[in-house]
Amino acid sequence: MISKAIRLARVGSGSELAAALLLGLGFPCIMAAAIAPNLWFFAAAAFVTYAADQYLHRCGSYLINRLAAVRAGLSIRFLVRQLLLVLLLSRMGYGEATLFYVTVACLLAFYGLQAPQSAIVTLIRLRRKLPVVTRNIDLSAVSIGNAPPRRLMSRPAEKMLHLDLFGLIGVLIAIETGTAAFAYAGLALMLGFAVLYLAALLPYARPSRLVPPEAEVLAAVDDWLRSYRPTVIMYFSGSKDSAYQVNMWLETMAQLGGRPLIFLRERNIVPQLAMTSVPVLCVPGGVHLMNLDLSSVRVALYAANVGKNIHMLRVPTMKHVFIGHGDSDKLASVNPYSKVYDEVWTAGKAGRDRYALADVGIRDEDIVEVGRPQLASIKAWTGAPKNPVPTVLYAPTWEGWDDNPGNTSLLLAGENIVRRLLTAEEPVRVLYKPHPFTGTRSRQAKAVHARITAMIEKAATERATDPRWAKEREALRADQAEARAAMLRIETQLSRLAGSAQTDRDEAEQSRDAKVDPGTEAETAKLREEWNDAYWRSTGWWEHKVIVGAAPRLYDCFNESDAMVSDISSVVSDFIASGKPYAVTDSAAMGVEEFRRQNTAVRAAVILSNSAVELDELLAAVTDPAADSLGEDRRELKQYLLGPDEPTSIEQFDTAVRELAAKAEARNIGVARSLGEPVGG
Repeated sequence: MISKAIRLARVGSGSELAAALLLGLGFPCIMAAAIAPNLWFFAAAAFVTYAADQYLHRCGSYLINRLAAVRAGLSIRFLVRQLLLVLLLSRMGYGEATLFYVTVACLLAFYGLQAPQSAIVTLIRLRRKLPVVTRNIDLSAVSIGNAPPRRLMSRPAEKMLHLDLFGLIGVLIAIETGTAAFAYAGLALMLGFAVLYLAALLPYARPSRLVPPEAEVLAAVDDWLRSYRPTVIMYFSGSKDSAYQVNMWLETMAQLGGRPLIFLRERNIVPQLAMTSVPVLCVPGGVHLMNLDLSSVRVALYAANVGKNIHMLRVPTMKHVFIGHGDSDKLASVNPYSKVYDEVWTAGKAGRDRYALADVGIRDEDIVEVGRPQLASIKAWTGAPKNPVPTVLYAPTWEGWDDNPGNTSLLLAGENIVRRLLTAEEPVRVLYKPHPFTGTRSRQAKAVHARITAMIEKAATERATDPRWAKEREALRADQAEARAAMLRIETQLSRLAGSAQTDRDEAEQSRDAKVDPGTEAETAKLREEWNDAYWRSTGWWEHKVIVGAAPRLYDCFNESDAMVSDISSVVSDFIASGKPYAVTDSAAMGVEEFRRQNTAVRAAVILSNSAVELDELLAAVTDPAADSLGEDRRELKQYLLGPDEPTSIEQFDTAVRELAAKAEARNIGVARSLGEPVGG
């Protein structure tokens, strides 16, 4: 019943639901206490509502927004509590006393101070919002002052309103003791701190602390573009949760010849970007984008098919290329939308054949095979497990936008897969790394994910005390402690390099100051590798792990594992680069032959039914080379899916960029000549 109430109330936990109930019941109790009157009941109920309100705000509860929608927002709740305090004074016999009138006057004055405070905060936020967000771009031509301290701008209305606690406490003490001085002192503190808060904000509303007009900022960006003259851009639009789709291309962009630029459309993606020394320009406004000087750009790369792509696709002086954010047999990999691009780049011949089979209008001559530069860090299999206990990675994709059973193995097979791995006849170590979108659409998927997590954590706890591993635990104890200390040290260094300690900087100030030199980027990459090594050393090679979040990265999990179980997604295509055994679940129950026919990436896989009884075949291939009947198939499939090892993927990719840039330049020269315009560099 409690879980059902949590779902209906759309709250995240039982404690959140309890706080909401206390807040809802607290105000009637305050009113009853004021009418009765009962001072101690009033005080207790009032402080319960303060605490519940504060808790719901801190956990970002959905109910806070709902209360505002039904005219019970933050200001109204505080005003009602203050009015009930006045009612309590009247009911306690102070209706004609000086204390009553002073309290009313001070509360009115306090309420009046909230208007200028709110106006100043709004002014600062609006006038410190640049029309663009940048990284690694010189904006010294425009004057951008320092941001107000975070303590002033974070939840300002909540902070201001909570100052009435001084007045409330003072009045309640005055009623209890009969000494009005307590009330006057509390009310004076309330007004005094409110005035001080207002005074602290005022300097940041000066023109010198705000940002210049939009036109001046955009002119400075245009000047930088004309100076830098980018030749190739990575264009991306999407939600902050999809930032991984552009992050996977940052290293590739940094290695390209020419002058690369990351071009974003949503502000909330910028904080999610991994560190890069490549210039980053985020332009949310379509009109602003259309008026930027992008005349030097010859190639635009697109990682996703989204509506806002049209704003860049309209520019004829550059060639437009769809590169995607993974290579798989999903329908998204053969989207008819891809016809809008000049070229579509795939990893290997499989991508070309996939488009031909789908017959969605993509011409064969517009497809270019460029490999997968991101896979360079994936280590090739040695033919034997890394450790005495083989490690199997379970990396299911998410549930997708519809209820197609083939979207993910999680719903129908996930628990069976994990259970069979945990109870395998010979010990197996399980790494579980679900897709970051898992459970965002489907409650059922979220529930299954929670159960799988609980299963693995329980098995990990049992294995931690299993006497079979006592000797290994003791032998590795010192090294694990050293590894955990190394992780903390490296995290501190990474925070320093990222400048995360400067939490007071707002978006404008970060655009002004955020510049990463290649040396810092290289040092960060080196530290991340060291952190990754320390992470795996910090736990035993027999210990099960649930891995969520950005680190360790998926490819790090590939390198740590000896085999993988997954679904039809780019994860499978990428894992094939390792040459290790893998299994894919036929969740839609097509049957082995039909499943292989429809999905190229599973031609060298062990095919699992939803019962996962076929897992023994996968485990045998890991531990016994003679039982690995699909080894040669994996080698052939790797080349078909991902292209040849030589030249390297980054060399293929860079060559494709240069050749397409030359085509764009030739087109521009031809158009200029046909119009009788001068041809220049």
